Amino acid sequence: MVNAGIGVHGVFSAHDVFRLPDLWQLHLYHYEGALTLGESVHPIRPGHVSLVPPNTEVHFHYRGRSEHLYVHLRLHDGGTARVVPVMQDAAAESTRLADLLRRAVTAMPTSPPRATAEVWTALWRIAGLPRSEGAGRRHPFVAAAQAYVEEHLAGPLSVPDVARVVGISHTHLTRVFRAETGLTVVSYIRHRRLQRARHLLLSSTLSITAIAAAVGIADLQAFNKACRRELGASPRDIRAAGPAGLGGREL
Repeated sequence: MVNAGIGVHGVFSAHDVFRLPDLWQLHLYHYEGALTLGESVHPIRPGHVSLVPPNTEVHFHYRGRSEHLYVHLRLHDGGTARVVPVMQDAAAESTRLADLLRRAVTAMPTSPPRATAEVWTALWRIAGLPRSEGAGRRHPFVAAAQAYVEEHLAGPLSVPDVARVVGISHTHLTRVFRAETGLTVVSYIRHRRLQRARHLLLSSTLSITAIAAAVGIADLQAFNKACRRELGASPRDIRAAGPAGLGGREL
């Protein structure tokens, strides 16, 4: 992060031109207007977010006083590339993004590392926003179901409960989940529970009983069976073998 703040525009001019030679521009908008890149025109609405690469000339068109949260940042090479549209509607996610960026703005003067962490969280959320078109994006109902499962692995989970939280029928969730992931919801829950159990067995000193409870399988006999079926060994053998003994198997 190089700079972050709240930009106020459209007071003296209805049109601004920006180009940052070395920095990305991240904006979260609270107004209506338009952003022009070359021949492409992107409507700006409250809750929209834009991410513009370095050395790109952009034109902003305002309709009176206009405020947005902004971050100017430098991204280093490395990692896996993500394709992100110049402009996206963050919809319900916009409130969370606004909180993250405001915290980055207030942290920047005294704690740049904390501000950077807030912005990285925002960038991951922006990269994961559902698109109306395009391959490689998770179905919003599937994404919501997976997020709920991750947060509740230690407790009871049923398909009707997950469907109710997501806001669709049991049948609809089952259909879209399998179409996108290749797994049933029940299989996915079991898979994620055993992935977490494997991590805890190999990386923590928690007792096997505590690990079973932590992944929502409090019955030890059921936990043993699940480990053998999903991970190929008993919990005790997994812990004794360590990562090398399991061939670094990824699940």
